[in-house]
Amino acid sequence: MGTTTGADGAHGCAALRFTLQVIKGRWFTVFATFLIMAGAGATYLFGVYSKQIKATLGYDQTTLNLMGFSKDLGANVGVLSGLVAEVTPTWFVLLLGSALNFAGYFMIWLAVTGRIAKPQVWQMCLYICVGANSQNFANTGALVTCIQNFPESRGAMMGLLKGFTGLSGAVLTQIYLAVYGDDATALILLIGWLPAALSVVFVFTIRRLRAERQPNEKRVFYHFLYVSIGLALFIMIMNIVQKKVEFNHTAYAISATVICVFLFLPLFIVIREELHLWNAKKTPTPPIPNENPQSQSQSQPKPVDESKIITEESNQIKEIPNPPPDSCFSNICHKPARGDDYTILQALLSVDMLVLFIATFCGLGTSLTAVDNLGQIGESLGYPLKTVSSFVSLVSIWNYFGRVFSGFVSETLLAKFKFPRPLMMTLVLLLSCIGQLLIAFPVPGSVYLASVIIGFSFGAQLPLLFAIISELFGLKYFSTLFNCGQIASPLGSYILNVKVAGMLYDMEALKQLKEKGLDRSAVKELTCIGKQCFRKSFTLMAIVTFVGAMVSLVLVMRTREFYRGDIYKKFRGEDEVKVKEDTK
Repeated sequence: MGTTTGADGAHGCAALRFTLQVIKGRWFTVFATFLIMAGAGATYLFGVYSKQIKATLGYDQTTLNLMGFSKDLGANVGVLSGLVAEVTPTWFVLLLGSALNFAGYFMIWLAVTGRIAKPQVWQMCLYICVGANSQNFANTGALVTCIQNFPESRGAMMGLLKGFTGLSGAVLTQIYLAVYGDDATALILLIGWLPAALSVVFVFTIRRLRAERQPNEKRVFYHFLYVSIGLALFIMIMNIVQKKVEFNHTAYAISATVICVFLFLPLFIVIREELHLWNAKKTPTPPIPNENPQSQSQSQPKPVDESKIITEESNQIKEIPNPPPDSCFSNICHKPARGDDYTILQALLSVDMLVLFIATFCGLGTSLTAVDNLGQIGESLGYPLKTVSSFVSLVSIWNYFGRVFSGFVSETLLAKFKFPRPLMMTLVLLLSCIGQLLIAFPVPGSVYLASVIIGFSFGAQLPLLFAIISELFGLKYFSTLFNCGQIASPLGSYILNVKVAGMLYDMEALKQLKEKGLDRSAVKELTCIGKQCFRKSFTLMAIVTFVGAMVSLVLVMRTREFYRGDIYKKFRGEDEVKVKEDTK
């Protein structure tokens, strides 16, 4: 009896140790990041609830597009989150992001539901900017940490994580239909509390760990990919079925349950991998016969004498006589080779970053304009509200496919054929031009195809942009640099969305009012109907996107020699011992 009890206790202790290994492991960090990213794409749902804001608060299209710009500004200006991450633990970054997420969207929900007095336009812009900016804290705290934990698989990791962010719009839509029904104001409340809750739950599992590459690492990422593709396909099927069949609350609940099952499937892959590591630790390495003590000692890893390293480093420092005091501007003109760690100013003031900035301004600026105006594009062409929601879901789903495609395919092409990532960005921008033209010159059903193309190209640009920044400028200040790299996106959104698309739309709407013998004061909101509403603006969008594609070719020429070499060499061999576990 005592023996049985002792055995049960031993098994219980082993189960507890294994559970702790799973929770503390690198793979569980990946799983937790998947869930955080799956809730961090609330900005892509603006097209669903924007009409509710417009109707409730009486905004015109220019004002609504100003809110869209504020959203894009908050979502893409993540310099603050990057700088905070440089000096604070990861858990603090995630908690701060969850607080901003809840505060911003909760205030919008209070305004739209009439629970507070009608805010000023600048206040609504501030609320949505704060809420959208929380996405950067999730990205910086979770995504950047995972990239640092898997530096040689950054393309695949970037594609997966940004892919889950791209899917989050469709995921949150299905969950809100199951929980709240067809109520757009309730969607605003959902995106206020759910992403914040996910960050709080996993706040202490996201941290920097030793970057020890496993032999089967690539295979594991492909298994994650298969699960995410299954999730995307299921959402796409549900999107089609819900257009054909009237779903009740039970049907939406079943759909949301299946989605949650897909979201938790990666956990079983995590447990499987940790079980392999657990068994490998328990299996002793058999000794080699007739091995002499000298060879055995040579085969064992030698302990690192930290005091000796410190002494050697101090001796090296003493060899430099009277070093001048450093300043932030002292080494701007003495940039390291591509792939080494740039300082923040060295990277921001480089020609490569300038070229990326212009290409991002053109590519992401026009894509965001299309995404933010999907609701009004569908309305102007006579599509019902349910179909407009389908456009938003299509963008979200194909946004996902674009992200995982650019992440995995660019990684494979780079490894096998030395195909540079900037060239893939050029091809993606050229594809985006086609989507813009389909909106400018619509034919029956063309908006469906335009949603697919724009969603795919928009999604593909982000992993490429972040991977290029990490490869050209190093990972040391990646938390700040990847946030700085997307600053051009909200600038492009403001100029192209607010100052071009919004104003041209309102001009067409006022023209239609005059033709009816009415003036602006006669209607609560400006509405334009017909193909001409977005023709001029999206013809211009296609031209701007083409210019961005041509600019990105400059970066292709500048970096062609760099991508012909082994860009991940520094992360293999002896350099791996320099990566220490971050106790944050």
